[in-house]
Amino acid sequence: MKIDSTTAAVVTGGASGLGRATAEALAAQGVKVAIFDINDALGEEVAKAIGGLFVHVDITDEQSVLDGYATARAAHGQERICVHCAMTSRRGKTLAFDKASGSFRRTPTEDYAYGVAGILTASYRIASIAAEGMATLPELEDGERGAIVLTASVAAQDAQIGQVIYGSAKAGVNGLVLPMARDLMDLGIRVNAIMPGVFSTPLVAGLPEPVLASLGASVPFPKRLGHAEEYASLAMEMLRNSYFNGQAVRLDGAIRMAPR
Repeated sequence: MKIDSTTAAVVTGGASGLGRATAEALAAQGVKVAIFDINDALGEEVAKAIGGLFVHVDITDEQSVLDGYATARAAHGQERICVHCAMTSRRGKTLAFDKASGSFRRTPTEDYAYGVAGILTASYRIASIAAEGMATLPELEDGERGAIVLTASVAAQDAQIGQVIYGSAKAGVNGLVLPMARDLMDLGIRVNAIMPGVFSTPLVAGLPEPVLASLGASVPFPKRLGHAEEYASLAMEMLRNSYFNGQAVRLDGAIRMAPR
């Protein structure tokens, strides 16, 4: 994949964390980057810093996503690159004992559906709409037209207690990769996913220092949290390397999550 000033990209969740690092890495190569996010202040700040475009997009809303792509394409042209980092979910055990009532409380199906919508359905939405546009592009070397990187999680393979929603939805993202790559193979559009381990993102950074230290120590090597730039580095390789297709790759310092 050619990554330079002739290339346009969409990065969801690009206002912070893994998405921001990826948007910055792409912009450093001259790529015209459109950031999709709901954090207007941070999104505008990052877009200005990298010379890109911020578009307010709610990944759980079909029309919002369609409008976002239309805005990005009007400004930068059709994207050849899509990196999807944004998500929304909820937490809860399948059954949890409520001491006050002396009975078990089931995580509501509505909470489960919310997580699936914010992780799995949103991943399909973002990727399929990107692919629909990429299919109209002229071919590059090897007949390539575009590349998509989705974000799963190590929880897709070893989710912890309380992650029944998150873990199964992220496992669905992994399950999306190969059939979508095969669906799009004749169009020259590649699809891969990254499964990050415990990374230093704004969400994790808000945890107490002892918890952060414990998380870092639980990683076999290196004994620290992952850096967002390391996610971006793998995303860039997946985009550059045209033989990288249909893969879901762990990026985790060899961690395997314990039940709790």
